[in-house]
Amino acid sequence: MSDIFPSLVSTEWLAAHLAEPGIAVLDASRHLPAAKRDPQAEFAAAHIPGARFLDLAALVDDTSSTPQALPRPGQLAEALARLGVAPGSRVVLYDDSAVRTSARAWFMLTACGWKDVAILDGGLAKWRAERRTLDSGLPDIAPAQPARLAPPKAVRSKAEMLDNLETRAEQVIDARGADRVFGTGTDPVHGGPMGRIPGSLNVPYTALFAADGTYRPPEQLRAAFAEAGVDLARPVTTTCGSGVTASVLLFALHLIGKHDTALYDGSWSEWAADPATPKMQGPSA
Repeated sequence: MSDIFPSLVSTEWLAAHLAEPGIAVLDASRHLPAAKRDPQAEFAAAHIPGARFLDLAALVDDTSSTPQALPRPGQLAEALARLGVAPGSRVVLYDDSAVRTSARAWFMLTACGWKDVAILDGGLAKWRAERRTLDSGLPDIAPAQPARLAPPKAVRSKAEMLDNLETRAEQVIDARGADRVFGTGTDPVHGGPMGRIPGSLNVPYTALFAADGTYRPPEQLRAAFAEAGVDLARPVTTTCGSGVTASVLLFALHLIGKHDTALYDGSWSEWAADPATPKMQGPSA
C-alpha cells in the first residue's frame, strides 16, 4: 500500500485493501430521528467485513453547553480504543445515512489530529449495490491502547460567530436545504424557526453528490461553491442544523484542496435557540 493515504477511497480500493494490517474500517452511520432507524441494529444485520460500529450518538461532549458538541479528545480516544483502533491506524469511514454522517466522523478525527482518515465513496449503499460481501453479527474486538489526541482545531463558537458578523473575516456557508435556510416557518428537522445567520451563503450538501451517492468530481465541487457566491480564496466556516452536514461541506472543500476552513459546531440549533442572536428569514434581498 502506498505511503500516501487518500482521503476518499472507492469500493474497489477498499475491497483490495480490506485485509491489510493497519486498516480500521468503521461504520459511522447515524440517522435523523424522523428516519426511525437503529444504526446499531442495522450494523449487526449487515456490515462491511471487519468493520466496527462507531457510535456517533454517544460521541457528544455532555459537559458542553453547545448542542451535540464534538467529543472531548479523551472521550474520542477511548471510544476508538474500545473498537480496537490502534494509534497510527489508517481509518476508513462509511455510512448508510441520508445525512452522510461519515463526514462528521472524519472531521472529529482529523480535527483532533488523527493523520490517516478516509471516507468510502458511495458508502454502504454502493458496496451493497455492487453485491460485495457483507458480514452480520457483532465482531469480537480486542481493545487497543488509546491514542493521544489534541483538542479539536478549526471549531468556531457562538461568540466567534457573533464577532464574525462584525469583521466578515470568514464566509459562512449553510449546508441545509434552501427551503430551511430561506424559509419563514418552523424548521421541520430541529424545530425552532427557519432562517440563517445573517450573510450566510447556501450550498446544500446534497448538491455535492452524484446520483450514485459518490462525491462529484473536483471541478463540479468547485462549481457548486462558486455558483453559491463562495470566494474560494477567502476563509470559510460551515454551519447547518447541528454540525453534521456542515462537515460534508468541509470534506468537499478538503477534496478540492481548501483548508482554511472551520466548523460552527453549535450551528443553527444553538444560534436559533438564543433570542439575542440576529437572524434572517425569507428570501435573500
